[in-house]
Amino acid sequence: MTDIEHGNLLSRGVAEIIVEQEFIQLLKSGRSLRLKEGFDPSAPDIHLGHAVGLRKLRQLQELGHKVILIVGDWTARIGDPSGQSATRPMLSESEIEANAQTYMEQFFKVVDRDRTEIRWQSEWFDKFTLDTVIRLMSKFTVAQILAREDFSNRYRSGNPISLAEMLYPLLQAYDSVAIEASVEFGGTDQKFNCLLGRELQQIMGQTPQHVFFTPILAGTDGTQKMSKSLGNYIGIAEPPEEMYGKVMSLPDSLLTQYFELTTDVPDEEIAQFREQLNAQTVNPMDLKKRLAREIITQFHGKQDADKAEENFTRVFQKRELPEDIPEYGFAASSIQDGLYHLDVAPTLLREGIVQSNSELKRLLAQGAVELDGKKVNTSAINARDGSVLKVGKRHFVRIVIK
Repeated sequence: MTDIEHGNLLSRGVAEIIVEQEFIQLLKSGRSLRLKEGFDPSAPDIHLGHAVGLRKLRQLQELGHKVILIVGDWTARIGDPSGQSATRPMLSESEIEANAQTYMEQFFKVVDRDRTEIRWQSEWFDKFTLDTVIRLMSKFTVAQILAREDFSNRYRSGNPISLAEMLYPLLQAYDSVAIEASVEFGGTDQKFNCLLGRELQQIMGQTPQHVFFTPILAGTDGTQKMSKSLGNYIGIAEPPEEMYGKVMSLPDSLLTQYFELTTDVPDEEIAQFREQLNAQTVNPMDLKKRLAREIITQFHGKQDADKAEENFTRVFQKRELPEDIPEYGFAASSIQDGLYHLDVAPTLLREGIVQSNSELKRLLAQGAVELDGKKVNTSAINARDGSVLKVGKRHFVRIVIK
C-alpha cells in the first residue's frame, strides 16, 4: 500500500470512491482490476477536464490493472432523443468511426495503449431484442430513474422527458454488466449513472463495481465546468502555442486547482504556491508560465513547451509578431492603389479561426481584430498581399491574395 499512497492515488484528484475501504482492499489483494471508462463519440476531442480521470487510469495501469475503453457507438446513433442537446446529434456510422479514431489517438497520449482493451457498445446492443429491452427496463422503477437530478428538475418544472431519454442510464449501466467492470470512472456529474451500473450488476448476479469519481475541472472562464460547447476548454491535441495562451488567460484563483489536477508537481510545492498567492508574494504570471510548461510538456514534449513560452514572450509581452504565421488564401473583389478589397469572413470560417459569423461580429465589435497592427470593425477590409490579420488574442493569419 506504500506505493499507492506515495503516488497520491487515493488523495489527489479524487472526489469520492464508492466503496473506498473495499476498493483499498481490492488494491491490496493483488488482483488485476477491470477499469471501465466510456465515452460518447459525438465529439472527437479530449480536453484537460477529461484528462483528470485519464491520469488516474494511467496510475492504476502502472499498478498492473487494465482499462476497458467503451466506445458509445450504439447510443451515438440515436443522438439526443429530447432534441435539447446540440452537442449530441444523431451520427452516421462513418462519423462515429472518425470521431472514435481521433478520440483514441488523444486518449493514448495519457493512457497506456498496451494495457487497454477497446470495446464497442454495438457488440452487445446490436443483439438486443424487444424482449431483452423490456427485461432490462423491468429491473428499475420510474421513481428510481426520476431520482436523477436533471430528470427530477425537468419533471417538477413540467418539461417533457422522453422514454428514450430514460433508457440512457440503463444502457450505460448495462455496459458495466457486459464487460464485468470492477471499477467505473467518471466525473461527479455522472454519479447517478455509475451507481445504477453498480446496482444492475448486483441484480444480475455480478460483483458490484466500485465507482471512482474525479473532480470537475473548471473551464478557462473560471465559472463553469470545462466544455467544448462552452468554448472554455484547453484541448490536449491543440497546438502548443494555443495551449500556452489559454493557460496564461486562466483566472489566478484556478492556479492551484490546475496544478493539483493536471500536473505531477509535488503536493508540498503546490501548498507553497497556495501560501504565496494568499500572501501576494509571488507574481501569478510566473506560476502560469510554470503551469503552461508542465501541461504542454505532458502532451507535446519539453522542446515544444520551451518554444511556446518563447512565442508568448515575443508576441504578448514584447508585442512582436510570431515567427511562424500561417498563410491562408483570400479572394479579393477589386484592387486600388495596391490594396485589395476583400471579405475575410469566408476564409476565417472555413479554416476554423472563428466558429461562426456571430463570433466574428463579436470580436470585431470588441476591437479584437487587427490588420497590420490597426483595429478593424468590419470583415470587409482593404489589405496588401502579405498583410497580417490578428483575430482575438492568439490567432495570427498572413493574407495571401488568390
